Amino acid sequence: MYLKMNHLFKYILIYIIISFLIQCAPVQNSQSCIVDKTDRMHGLSFVAPPEPFPNNPMPAVKAVDAAWIAVIPYGYSLIGDSKVYYNTERQWWGERREGIEETLRLAKAANLKIMLKPQLYIPGSWTGDWKLADEASWLEWENGYEKFIFDFLELAVQFDVELFCVGTEFKKSVEQRPEFWRKLILNIRKKYKGKLTYAANWDNYQNIPFWEQLDFVGIDAYFPLNESKTPDKKILIKAWQKPLSDLDSFHCKVKKPILFTEFGYLCVDGCAGKNWILEKNINKINQNEIAQATALDALFEVWWENDWWAGGFIWKWFPNMRGHEGYPGKDYTPQGKAAENILKKWYSLD
Repeated sequence: MYLKMNHLFKYILIYIIISFLIQCAPVQNSQSCIVDKTDRMHGLSFVAPPEPFPNNPMPAVKAVDAAWIAVIPYGYSLIGDSKVYYNTERQWWGERREGIEETLRLAKAANLKIMLKPQLYIPGSWTGDWKLADEASWLEWENGYEKFIFDFLELAVQFDVELFCVGTEFKKSVEQRPEFWRKLILNIRKKYKGKLTYAANWDNYQNIPFWEQLDFVGIDAYFPLNESKTPDKKILIKAWQKPLSDLDSFHCKVKKPILFTEFGYLCVDGCAGKNWILEKNINKINQNEIAQATALDALFEVWWENDWWAGGFIWKWFPNMRGHEGYPGKDYTPQGKAAENILKKWYSLD
């Protein structure tokens, strides 16, 4: 009798442990998380040129089988100044309203889909570090930012733009002023019927408190993988497993697909590492097409088969090769490099 009770106790204990593990296991691939592959965004981040297009840049976009472009109106704020400046004469043609309108018109004529992504530049700093000293300054800046967003939202409505990005990498602003962002999104929804996202930096997406108000978790996906000059693709694929696992869990937690609002690599030694540091020393680093192409190929190989990955927008693409900063060979663009063939290979699959 004692032995029978002992066995029964063991079976009950095993049953309890298994039931507990099943209940605690993360739910994967729920239908609310899945993105159909036909909806995946094969995108390019279009760099605003300094002057009007000498030639229609859209055939080159379609030549790499891209179906989307990110159009980026730029504004700027200055450290110590709570105003938002945009559409000024000091800015390039492609950053101002007239350039944005022409870009949208040509993209629509070419049957390309569009993410309109108004973006702020902070000279000498980064938008993630943007903060202001007092309530009055914050309110002035937020009013200016909302006007900036809504002026270009008018174009999103006018041109039937498919996707609108409400902000990019505002780490401290989102932390300190989340209600501003929540109200901004609510007001955008009243005027715009397309999809919405926000572009979080790769290391901050888990701290955004308003994903439930948006359609995509947007990430500027500059995850550092390996700092070797030219790492093997297998090494990079292995390095991707931690971010992949984290985002797999996160997308089911928030029940939103993951979109890479930006992704890409400089064309230099070590570009699978910390590109934001490499940028500061770009003139001292060797160009490396193999490293760039390998990093891009590894990214696609890891992410392509995940239905909850909505694709993304490679950073960056120069229309007619205008608008670069003097080092296009080392810059992020894949144009005219080995990475362009990799991009076309993957974009042609769907």
